[in-house]
Amino acid sequence: MAKYFFTSESVTEGHPDKICDQISDAVLDAILEKDPESHVACEVTATTGMIHVMGEISTNCYVDIANIARQTILDIGYNSSDCCFNGNTCAVLTSIDAQSPDIAMGVNESLEKKLDCNVDAINDVGAGDQGMMFGYACDETKELMPLPISLAHKLTKKLAEVRKSKKLAYLRPDGKAQVTVEYDDQDNIPKRIDTIVLSTQHDENVLNDKLKEDIINYVIKEVIPSDLMDENTKIFINPTGRFVIGGPVGDSGLTGRKIIVDTYGGYSCHGGGAFSGKDPTKVDRSAAYMARYIAKNIVAAKLAKKCEIQIAYAIGVAHPVSLLVNTFGTSIYSNSLLSEAVLKVFDLRPAAIIKTLDLKKPIYKNLAAYGHMGREDLGVSWEKVDKTKDLIDALNMLKN
Repeated sequence: MAKYFFTSESVTEGHPDKICDQISDAVLDAILEKDPESHVACEVTATTGMIHVMGEISTNCYVDIANIARQTILDIGYNSSDCCFNGNTCAVLTSIDAQSPDIAMGVNESLEKKLDCNVDAINDVGAGDQGMMFGYACDETKELMPLPISLAHKLTKKLAEVRKSKKLAYLRPDGKAQVTVEYDDQDNIPKRIDTIVLSTQHDENVLNDKLKEDIINYVIKEVIPSDLMDENTKIFINPTGRFVIGGPVGDSGLTGRKIIVDTYGGYSCHGGGAFSGKDPTKVDRSAAYMARYIAKNIVAAKLAKKCEIQIAYAIGVAHPVSLLVNTFGTSIYSNSLLSEAVLKVFDLRPAAIIKTLDLKKPIYKNLAAYGHMGREDLGVSWEKVDKTKDLIDALNMLKN
């Protein structure tokens, strides 16, 4: 039987890039809580002993950015020199400007509004930039996510859980996991876990054999279904043998550098735009959430076993310039017919997306680690499957 392998990775909340993502989204949340109409593009860099918050923010409120950054770092677990980084003592620099008036011209007043004074309010907002966004869903897991990234996220979340609960008190915040799944090439069904790679920062006094034993017992066996592992499954834990220096001391961090971790683990296409620190007028974020919402409802309605959505925009224009539905031959319906049904059920203008998914709420910091998609644990709106009947009805109408 032919087979192939696919690998995805996740990183913990203490990874340097994820520290930056969480600070960016913590700043966004604090601003949206006070002024939901704010325009925010906030990015962060991290290095030894230093955080730098920068970006373009237009708002009517004040938030203490330095305090937000410090509290985020402390919540992650960087609270002493033992962890190589300390939110109480690190330097926090800020470089914030207002949003460019050239961009604001298109976001605040869309091309459609300029051309038609009677246009409805949903057309008021233009896309915050050009670009293409992708969404994906498949029936490999209950949350309709690809299995490799689903398991990788569960491993890194478990690492954080056993660290914070003190079950494995010698662990430190930085870490990452990688899962390789073997698939049957004929029906594309996951068959087994071929390889698990897990690296975690730790206290310098813990013995490597003790760490490996504990990670297998309290992390891997608690997460990976036993029926997916066999005697040939390979497990690598801290392959270099030592991971004491971690966080921003071990490597610099930057907002938006883990876009594949944030989405589908490489299983689907990616338009290149990052999410964290961006308010929902930025279609890099809001349209990617909408694309996931559409794809998930198509798969949940059993219209396809897997589905990828692409939406593309022009800056300052409300309506998308293109929509593509791809079910990879797993649907009885053509991609073009499904695209027509999607356009009947979902309004893809930025203001409509914001309204449909209720995106002006401070919901983003919790998404900044362990993935933005498949997060049924957070109750986010783009993970709902409430449009399945509408899609089926639209298809039936189009066929008649």
